Amino acid sequence: MRKLSELIVLVRGGGEVGSAIAYRLSRCHFRVCITEIASPLAISRGVSFSEAVYDTTKMVGELTAERTLPSLEHIYRVWRAGKIPIIVDPELKVKPLIKPDVLINAMMLKRQTNTRITDAPLVIGIGPGFTAGSDVHLVIESQFGINLGDIVFEGESEKTAENPELMEEALILAEDAGVFITDKNIGDSVQAGDIIGSLNEAALQAPIAGVVRGILRNESKVLANISLAEIDPVNDKTACFMIRNNMKIVSAGVLEAILMTLNTAEMS
Repeated sequence: MRKLSELIVLVRGGGEVGSAIAYRLSRCHFRVCITEIASPLAISRGVSFSEAVYDTTKMVGELTAERTLPSLEHIYRVWRAGKIPIIVDPELKVKPLIKPDVLINAMMLKRQTNTRITDAPLVIGIGPGFTAGSDVHLVIESQFGINLGDIVFEGESEKTAENPELMEEALILAEDAGVFITDKNIGDSVQAGDIIGSLNEAALQAPIAGVVRGILRNESKVLANISLAEIDPVNDKTACFMIRNNMKIVSAGVLEAILMTLNTAEMS
């Protein structure tokens, strides 16, 4: 096991949750690497490092993620530049290369995945779909409420329910599978009834006035019930590019889990 100051953390998923985790751990000087699928569908693109898959780089706060190749040479080059490497690697072929000390599944699929407790010395799952002590060592509670960010040492996290923090925001879901078309961008202001896009040529209207805090990319292929856009009634464009408080709490839970597990006398 490497020293605490040399730990390598592999984060699966560069959406809003995974990005908040990668951001905090990078600021704490861990070597963080993110893996993603070829066509990520992150709705909160203003704060998602997964946008680097499309645009090569993505800045969140003062940190930048850079898409790179799955090789030690390229990954270490990005780390030396003070950036977070992000790799299109859904099969985790990079895992045996970088030999992560910590693997975090932040894909938020809410179901069992191919993550195994043997993937790294410390394996952490975020939210539903993981069982602490079985397929992962620890689970971090992602359900909004008093237990948000808590470490689950045995069993599963709480089942997903409506997030009170989003009660005043309008989330637009796909009723069917299809192709989402839009000319709106993160931070655009809209009025109730404005057309924000279409799905299979059916127009989609903004249910309330506010700012587009989240929206999928134009021509995204989606399945039914996928989030397409999110309207925030607090018309503050800058908030669209800031990590939300609930994401900060989850990322703090991850940091606590790493430190309480690995910050021993031998590791310091």
